[in-house]
Amino acid sequence: MGERGALRIYLGAAPGVGKTYSMLGEAHRRLERGTDVVVGFVETYGRANTAGLLDGLEVLPRRTLTYRGTPLEELDVDAVLARRPAVVAVDELAHTNAPGSGNPKRWQDVEELLAAGIEVLTTVNVQHLDSLNDVVQTITGVPQRETVPDEIVRAADQVELVDVTPEALRRRMAHGNIYPADRIDAALGNYFRVGNLTALRELALLWLAGTVEEQLDQYRADHHIAATWETRERVVVALSGGDEGDTLIRRAARIAARNTGADLLAVHVTRADGLSDTDPATLTRQRALVEALAGTYHHVIGDDIPTALLAFARAENATQLVLGASRRGRLDQLLSPGIGVTVTARSGSIDVHMVSHDQAARTRPRLRLPRLAAGLNLRRRLYGAAAAVILLPLLTVVLSLLRDALNLTSDVLLFLLAVVAVALVGGLWPALAAAVAASLLLNWFFTEPTGRFTIAERNNALALGVFAAVAAMVSAVVDLAARRSSQAARSTAEAETLSTLAGDVLRGESALTALLDRARESFGMSSDALLERDPDRQGWHVVASSGTAPASRPEDADVDVPVSDDLALVLSGRPLTAEDRRVLGAFGAQAAVALRQHRLAVAVAEAEPLAELDRTRTALLAAVSHDLRSPLASAKAAVSALRSEGMQWSDPERAELLATADESLDRLTRLVENLLDLSRLQAGALAVFPQPVGLEDVLPAVLRELEPAVVHSTLQLDLPEVLADPGLLERILVNVGANAVRHSPPDRPPQITGSAHRDRVEVRVIDFGAGVPEADRDRIFVPFQRLGDRDNTTGVGLGLALSRGLAEAMGGALEPETTPGGGLTMVLSLPAVPVPARGRP
Repeated sequence: MGERGALRIYLGAAPGVGKTYSMLGEAHRRLERGTDVVVGFVETYGRANTAGLLDGLEVLPRRTLTYRGTPLEELDVDAVLARRPAVVAVDELAHTNAPGSGNPKRWQDVEELLAAGIEVLTTVNVQHLDSLNDVVQTITGVPQRETVPDEIVRAADQVELVDVTPEALRRRMAHGNIYPADRIDAALGNYFRVGNLTALRELALLWLAGTVEEQLDQYRADHHIAATWETRERVVVALSGGDEGDTLIRRAARIAARNTGADLLAVHVTRADGLSDTDPATLTRQRALVEALAGTYHHVIGDDIPTALLAFARAENATQLVLGASRRGRLDQLLSPGIGVTVTARSGSIDVHMVSHDQAARTRPRLRLPRLAAGLNLRRRLYGAAAAVILLPLLTVVLSLLRDALNLTSDVLLFLLAVVAVALVGGLWPALAAAVAASLLLNWFFTEPTGRFTIAERNNALALGVFAAVAAMVSAVVDLAARRSSQAARSTAEAETLSTLAGDVLRGESALTALLDRARESFGMSSDALLERDPDRQGWHVVASSGTAPASRPEDADVDVPVSDDLALVLSGRPLTAEDRRVLGAFGAQAAVALRQHRLAVAVAEAEPLAELDRTRTALLAAVSHDLRSPLASAKAAVSALRSEGMQWSDPERAELLATADESLDRLTRLVENLLDLSRLQAGALAVFPQPVGLEDVLPAVLRELEPAVVHSTLQLDLPEVLADPGLLERILVNVGANAVRHSPPDRPPQITGSAHRDRVEVRVIDFGAGVPEADRDRIFVPFQRLGDRDNTTGVGLGLALSRGLAEAMGGALEPETTPGGGLTMVLSLPAVPVPARGRP
C-alpha cells in the first residue's frame, strides 16, 4: 500500500461563507504551480462567482443514479481512481450518497481516495460535525441529518476556517449571492438570523481552537517536549492558605496585566491524605479575590508539594510561577531547602517569582514536642500511665524470679514489649515515662553490677540505648497516628459542614439566613447573629440572627469571631475550641459576602424605579412643553382666525382652516391616548384579552391605516394563528409600520413578513433607511425619545415604547435587528396557537 494522501478541509460556520470558493481558489493555485488537479464534485448552487472558478479546471464526470424515478448525481470514485490525479476537489464532506452508491457517506468516498494516495480538498460546515449536531439544532431549530464524525475532521492534515461576520453574510444573502431572490426573505428570517449566525460562528471558532490546542499538545507529547512553550502567558500563583495569599494574588495579577490576554491561575496543593492545617475561611476569601481579578482557582492533591505544583504548572503550559517567601524559621531552612528553593531548582523554563511578605519567617521552629492535646485524649493517656504503673513492677518481680533462666537480652526484649504495650494504649508521654522507668529498672536489677545505676559492659549499654530509642519511636508513631486520625475526622466533618452550607445556598435559600442556621446547627449553639458596628462606632446592631435570644454585643456572646472591622459573627450556647473557631471563620467570610450581595441587590431594586421615574418625568415635561403644545397651538390659531370679525374668508379658506383644526385635534387626541395607555401599562392596569388571531386577518387593517404609504407584505403559507389581543396587535403593527414608513426612502418601501419558529410566530417590519447603531437600540424604546427622527411634529416618541409594552403584555417581544444592506428590522415575536395533533379514529 502506498503513502496515504493528505486531507485539507475548509470549515465554515454556515452556508455561503465561501468554503467552496476558497477550495477552488486553492485548486487554481496548485494548478499554476504545476500540480495535477481535478474537480471530482463541486456544487455551485447557481452562484456565479463560484461557478466562474471552475473555468480552467478539469472537471470529472459525475455518476448518475436513479432513485424512485429521480436521477441523482454523485461523486464517481472509480473515475477519480482511474484518473489518479495528485489533488482532487470534493465538495460537501458530510453529504449522504444516493442508494446504490459504493459508500453511504461522501466522507467514506474521501477515505478511499486518501487511502489510494490522492490528496483531497473538501468542505464542511460546523453544523455537520457529529459532536455539535444537537447543539446546532437547539440554536437554530433546524435538524441536520447529514453528519460527519469529528475524528475524521480532527485527523485532517489541515483545517482552514473560512470566517465571515454575521452582518457581512446577511448582506451577501440580501444581494442575492447565496440563495435565489424568492428564498432570501425566508432565509434571513429563519436560519440566517444574526443570533443564529453569531452562535454558529462562535461554535466554529471554539471547535477549531480546541483542535489546534490538541494538535499542539499531541506534537509536544510525540516529541517528548516537557518544556513550556510560551504560546500564551499563563501566570500561576501558589496559595498555601496563609494570610500572605492576598499579597501573592495581587502581585500575580499585576504580572498578568502587563501581558495582553494573559491567564491568571491560582492553585492550592492539599496533601493526598486529606489532612491540612490551612484555614478554610482564608482560602474562601482568596478564591473570591482571584475570581474578582478575572482569574481561576484550582485545587490539586499531592504529597510532595513542589512536584504537584510543577506538574500543574507544566500541564497548564504556565510561563510564570509566583511563590511566597518561606515562613519557616532559620533552623528549619538549614535542615531542608523548602518549597521555594526546590521549585526554583526544578522549574526549568518557567520563571519563578519569590515574593516577600509580612508573614515571612514568623513561624516558630517545628522541632518541638507535640502538644499534649494534639494526639490521644486524656482518658487514653491515663490508661497508658496506669498500665505502666502496674505492668513494669509486675514484670520486674516476674523476671527476678526467673533470673537464672533468662539473660539480659531477654529481659530487655520483655521490657521493650511492655513499653510498646504502654505506647499503644497511652501514646507518647506515658510511653516515654515507661521507657525511662524500664531503663532504670533494667539497670538496677538486671545489669551487672546489680544494685547500682552503673553498666559494666558496652553491649549492655548499647542494648539499653536501643531499647529506649525503639520505645520512643514506637510511641511517637502511635501518637502521630492518633493525631492524624483526629485531624482526618475533623477535616471530614468540616468538609461535610461546608458542603452542606454550599448546597443550602445553591438550592435557593436565603444566603444569609442559610449561613446562620447552618452555623448554629453545626456547632450545637442556642443562637447566633451577624453584628454590624453602628455608624458612630459606639455600639453594635443585629443584621441577621438565628435561634432564640441572640447576643447583641460581642462581649455578651460565648463565641465572637471577627469578620471585618465592622462585622462580627457571635454565637451563644457554649465556648468553642480554636479548631471550631477556624471553621466559623469560613461561615463569617461567606456571611459578609452574602450581606454585601443582598444590600447591592436591594440598592439596585430601590434605585431603578426612582431613576426610571425621574427619566420619565423629565421627558414628559419636555414633551408636554413642546409636542403637546404644537397641535394645540395650531388648532387654536385656526379657530381664532375663523372667529376673527375683521377677516372675510372664502369657502375654500374656511374649509382649509377647519381641516387644520380638525387634524391638529386628532393628533392631540392620539398623543393623549398613547400617554394614557403608557400610564396604564406602567401601572399594570391595561386590559388585555388574548385570543387566537390570524395575521392574515389583521394585516389588511394595518395596511389601510398606513395609507397612502406603500407597504409590501408577504406571509408564509400555513402560518399558525397567534395568541394575542386583536386590537392591541393592530396598534403595534400600525405604530411600528408608521415608523418604518417614516424612515424608508421613497424608492424602497418597507416590508412586512411573517414566519413560524417552533412555538413562536415572528412578524418582521423591515425598513431600508439609515438604521440605528447597536449602541443606541435600547434608547429607541425609551418613552419620549425620537432617536434620529428629524420630524419633531409627528409625536412624542411613544410609538415604539408603547408597542414593546403592548407586545410584552401579550406574552410577546419586540426586538430590533439590522436590515441586510442597511436599515432597521423590528421583529415582533408572539406565541403560536398549538395545532392539535390528529389522533387515530
